[in-house]
Amino acid sequence: MFIPLTATLSVAGQLAPEDVAAAAAAGFAAIVNNRPDGEEPGQPGGAAMAAAAAAAGLTYTAIPVDHRGFDLGQVTAMAAVLDAADGPVLAFCRSGTRSANLWALAAAQRGGDADAIIAAAARGRYDVSGLRATLVDLAQGSARA
Repeated sequence: MFIPLTATLSVAGQLAPEDVAAAAAAGFAAIVNNRPDGEEPGQPGGAAMAAAAAAAGLTYTAIPVDHRGFDLGQVTAMAAVLDAADGPVLAFCRSGTRSANLWALAAAQRGGDADAIIAAAARGRYDVSGLRATLVDLAQGSARA
């Protein structure tokens, strides 16, 4: 259910509010919802997920990624969650793919090595290799900052 990419970041497909207690029991400190509300009929809303996270003692952040793709604001928001988290982070979307991609971009923005990021995603069976040039650019930009 939870797919680790690193020691501090795992991804998952759609979670339900009742899954949040299992995430807390697994040691996660924060949940990131990368799915926009109403993307699919029957999908739990962000308010329900936020309430479940609060009840379980986890921080909750919504960084929805829709059909338009990623923007720098979303990447920066994800990096901020990773920087602020007081323990492992669990990010979810419909299948985990958007969460893996957003993590990869944020990890690069935080100065991560593109090849190491690609390898970590691959261990979780996510292919972010198509982002390599962007990952390198983001990592180089963080080195200049």
